[in-house]
Amino acid sequence: MTRRLAQVARKVGVSEATVSRVLNNKPGVSDATRQSVLSALDVLGYERPTQLRGERARLVGLVLPELQNPIFPAFAEVIGGALAQQGLTPVLCTQTKGGVSEADYVELLLQQQVSGVVFAGGLYAQADAPHDHYKRLAARKIPVVLVNAAIERLGFPAVSCDDAVAVEQAWRHLSSLGHRRIGLVLGPADHMPSQRKLAAARAIAEQAGGVLPDEHVARGMFSIEGGQAAAAALLDAGVTGIVCASDPLALGAVRAARRRGLGVPRDVSVVGYDDSAFMTCTEPPLTTVRQPIEAMGRAAVELLALQIAGSAVPTEELLFEPELVVRGSTGQPPQA
Repeated sequence: MTRRLAQVARKVGVSEATVSRVLNNKPGVSDATRQSVLSALDVLGYERPTQLRGERARLVGLVLPELQNPIFPAFAEVIGGALAQQGLTPVLCTQTKGGVSEADYVELLLQQQVSGVVFAGGLYAQADAPHDHYKRLAARKIPVVLVNAAIERLGFPAVSCDDAVAVEQAWRHLSSLGHRRIGLVLGPADHMPSQRKLAAARAIAEQAGGVLPDEHVARGMFSIEGGQAAAAALLDAGVTGIVCASDPLALGAVRAARRRGLGVPRDVSVVGYDDSAFMTCTEPPLTTVRQPIEAMGRAAVELLALQIAGSAVPTEELLFEPELVVRGSTGQPPQA
């Protein structure tokens, strides 16, 4: 008990006597200090006293699929900062291969009596993935917000970057440079943002009086290696411009071109998606479609805070406008 008091006191920056008053539900402690002590108990893994267990913690789960893609740390920074401004403490849950699953994280968060959960990428975007853990959150009436496209039947509020507009911006940019053989590197077939991007590309091709051939669409895992393998198939099909569903996929496409002795953008133009960190430092600097991370992250936290406060929020998806950022990886096609 003494060790617990000391650890919590150090975490919060108050005296052990103050922590003791909170744990024993005694008066004489401000609401802000009381909440800080309870949050520290949760973060440090201590059980709350019996008389305090009925209250949800001021903790919010922030569940990410990975940290290797720079877009996810960027979302974590924005969302974590916005949560702190609301007096909420983010608990970062990051999946690793062979490690704790998304469903396991949800179980742990429920045990900690979190006030809500923000998912920034995850199984909700995959139609064929298991979704029972989302149903558990809904059944427990835990406030949840999803970042970017989800399957329709979950019923949680969501904030998304407009995938259709993103593809349209990238496609029209390549077309304006003279590219006529444009291909797509997407995620798995059941991935909702990739489905939206593909539908938009097909619509643009039809508007131009043509079609998007199946051999101009390649899929891969969201990694540099996945992008390299997928782009190799597109190069075999003779494309001169490649639109990718993420920046790592685009970097893989650049690598695939170079492995064949092709220049970017001399022989092949590549467009990424996200405008994640360090894309200005690649060689060449990557043309990409920027997600409005700051606006999306803050909107997600606002929707969550309203739910925590007991207010109703719309379940319709909020779509945010992307922005094409033109850099050195795109240019005119060969012999244009």
